[in-house]
Amino acid sequence: MSSELSRRVFLKRAAVVATAGIAASCSPSTREPLPDGRTPPLDHILELPAGFRQRIISRSGEPILGAGRGAGVVAAKHDGMMTLPFKGETLLVRNHEQLPEHQFPVQGSNPYDPEDAGGVSAVVVSADRKPIREFTLLSGTRRNCAGGPTPWGTWLTCEEIREDNHGFVFEVLPQEGESDLSRTPIRSMGHFRHEAVGLDPLTGIVYLTEDAPPRSYVYRFLPEERSARPGALQEGGRLQAMRLETDLVGDAPNQIGEPVSVGWVDIDPDEAPESATDQGALAFHKLEGALFHDGVFWFPDTNGGAKELGQIFRYAPQTETLELLFEAGDESEMERPDNLTIAPWGDLWFVEDGPGIDRIMGISREGAAYEFGRNRLNRSELSGPCFSPDGRTFFVNIYDPGITVAVWGPFDQWRTQLRRRIGSNSLS
Repeated sequence: MSSELSRRVFLKRAAVVATAGIAASCSPSTREPLPDGRTPPLDHILELPAGFRQRIISRSGEPILGAGRGAGVVAAKHDGMMTLPFKGETLLVRNHEQLPEHQFPVQGSNPYDPEDAGGVSAVVVSADRKPIREFTLLSGTRRNCAGGPTPWGTWLTCEEIREDNHGFVFEVLPQEGESDLSRTPIRSMGHFRHEAVGLDPLTGIVYLTEDAPPRSYVYRFLPEERSARPGALQEGGRLQAMRLETDLVGDAPNQIGEPVSVGWVDIDPDEAPESATDQGALAFHKLEGALFHDGVFWFPDTNGGAKELGQIFRYAPQTETLELLFEAGDESEMERPDNLTIAPWGDLWFVEDGPGIDRIMGISREGAAYEFGRNRLNRSELSGPCFSPDGRTFFVNIYDPGITVAVWGPFDQWRTQLRRRIGSNSLS
């Protein structure tokens, strides 16, 4: 999505969102979510536009594909994901937000904490969207929520918990088997309830979100070693929290399309939330998935806004400004935005984690919001949205019971139809 989206476009968005979802998802094959107690066919657990297909490629509790008998089963609580090219196939890297008491823990041979159940797994997916094999990349962590990719092809996984030995970011090598690097926490990135990260490829700065309602902070990590290689982030650095540089009343900006000046204040990584509070850092309510794209750090406050339905912000490092881009006025527009991704054509996509039927949503480059799909299986949140490296396949999780789905179809044709329906309303 272009970082030059105009204020007038975003101010118009509320008028087009309600119809954009209809344009995207309604078709002769569309059906309402099934009543509780009924299970849809396994090839229709997502409601999608006409012409799109879906396939379950991994499900918790099933034997780990290609690992042999007795190797255990796929872990549960599927959360943040990324994709990479891998030996001619696609490697899907996936978090598991597990606690020790949860069923189906991540099973590994080189755990960070042998008593814990979270971690990161991988699924190798063929060009025709079939799973080939699965393996563990990291085990023994706790509540691996979201994270983010690095420009050099590793995965930064975040523990959304804060206990004595948990509450850190780990850099995971996308190789078969667990590595010593993957199981080593990056302590200088802070000890707090980590949610997600976005890494600026030009500066090497890592931006981080915290999920600790009712006061969550945005942080940045200034690494000592900025070479683009695995392990460089382990060399230490400074942790800072975002702070307003204006006299704006309240915590976060509340006027759509009006950037405000922000700065950064050094904090103690071992006592990050307390230090951020003491230093007068800018507080949000509940920060979720994030990403860095096109020179901008994007992140949602899932309970933010006057109606507590969610907001989406962007921070522009070059101008040191923070801008509220979208705030939901009712549930039809947006309800509890969570993980984010960028579609191959530049739109911002996100999934919801609300109390109702959660959806796959998008915001076009022109500023119009729309619905692409929704969960037909249950009322679980959706998580881990990402596209394959070639842009032809969309992957997403149903968090509980832990199902990873591949989606493909006529994206170009669908986008053309969508633009015809919403273009005249979103542009002037």
